[in-house]
Amino acid sequence: MVKEIGALESEAGRKAQETLELAFQISNLMNTGLDRHTLSILISLCERGVNPEALAALVRELRRESSPQQP
Repeated sequence: MVKEIGALESEAGRKAQETLELAFQISNLMNTGLDRHTLSILISLCERGVNPEALAALVRELRRESSPQQP
């Protein structure tokens, strides 16, 4: 029974990694500039019910604030 649970967890982890890799490839094709770690956090927040449009707006705002200010 314990081995079966471990195998299921391992399979779930593998599928999660494959899904993240696919999302990262799509992200790169769209030139989002997101790294895997950030993308993983954003996906996790969406899975927990955070509004994706609000997250996108937050990412845009954070990028705007972190970019060098023009005089």
